[in-house]
Amino acid sequence: MAPWFSFTAYRNWWLRHSFSNAGLKSTTTGLGETTTMHCWVPQTPNSSKPSLLLIHGIGANAMWQWNDFISPLMHRFNLYVPDLLFFGDSHTTRPERSESFQARCVMDMMTCHGVRKMSIVGISYGGFVAYSMAAQFGEERVEKVVLCCAGVCLEEKDMDDGMFQVKSVDEAVSILLPQTPQKMRELVKLTFVKPAKFLPTCFLNDFIDVMCTEYHQERKELIEALHKDRKYSNLPKMTQSTLIIWGELDRVFPLALALRLKQHLGENAKLVVIKNAGHAINVEKPKELYKNLKSFLIDPTTPSKEENHSNSHKVD
Repeated sequence: MAPWFSFTAYRNWWLRHSFSNAGLKSTTTGLGETTTMHCWVPQTPNSSKPSLLLIHGIGANAMWQWNDFISPLMHRFNLYVPDLLFFGDSHTTRPERSESFQARCVMDMMTCHGVRKMSIVGISYGGFVAYSMAAQFGEERVEKVVLCCAGVCLEEKDMDDGMFQVKSVDEAVSILLPQTPQKMRELVKLTFVKPAKFLPTCFLNDFIDVMCTEYHQERKELIEALHKDRKYSNLPKMTQSTLIIWGELDRVFPLALALRLKQHLGENAKLVVIKNAGHAINVEKPKELYKNLKSFLIDPTTPSKEENHSNSHKVD
């Protein structure tokens, strides 16, 4: 017998109202006959404000991952918050699963909304897409980039070298796309420094039913595409000013990948490490994350606050 109440569905409903009350509206954009992109966009765009694109990672839809940041950023930006393909209401019948295809779809969607130039913040998988957008479309379309815990510099051999907590892509998929309460608990333990100690099975089953069952095969293929034949030497260099933000204790993409990315981008990039934070820094340390976003995107001419902040430090 189906449960009469779904906490996950209720929170999804509440988040939709929260986004709407903040000044955003839900839109869908058709890209030809094969692809549909969903995005939260300004109800009334302000031509005097710059545009900022927030790209979510693997997991729940965009609302769940960005809600804490909408209100403070709305005051300074025209915000665009898409669901990537196979999340939320975005989907395609095309076979491509690379982050470069996701990037092209997001940029085509932004073009349809009349946005010519933007800055981008991408977290985890969303950082892969953000990096690809910046590299593909250059400074003409992408102004600044923030990459949060996004292991774009990983190589296929890193798995064999023991860099990650998991030993295979299949094991990673089983945790990142959990289908049982036990796997969901493993995911929480992997992504948080201080995971919740009590996670009722009924709530976990509810979340899995609402958020983790649709497009499971397609999401699995997205993760597989990130890893397959990936070589650091093939990663293009982007030229935009870039802020790299990482959790000090990230166990999904270890800090070594942040240092590798900083070396790859050189003087164009600044690395900030948030102390006592894991992979889910948007949930675990939202205030510290916002302070660093604000310093880089809004107050670039003022001294960088994160250098003296007790919970984060800059790495040159």
